[in-house]
Amino acid sequence: MDSNNWPECMACNVGGVLVPLSDFGAQGAPVHYKAWVCTNPECDFNLKIRNGEIHLGEDIHKGARVR
Repeated sequence: MDSNNWPECMACNVGGVLVPLSDFGAQGAPVHYKAWVCTNPECDFNLKIRNGEIHLGEDIHKGARVR
């Protein structure tokens, strides 16, 4: 999918688009498009795929870890 064609967020209707996020699996293999989030910071819409199940609207946490 071309980055110029990301889908419009239907939850906020203010110009936010859904962008994909990737992760790594348990064995270290890349998992592309594991989650989609709206670019509008006021929207908070997100969709995640976990163990083959779709999860909508879960709380978003900062990814920074204290080391």
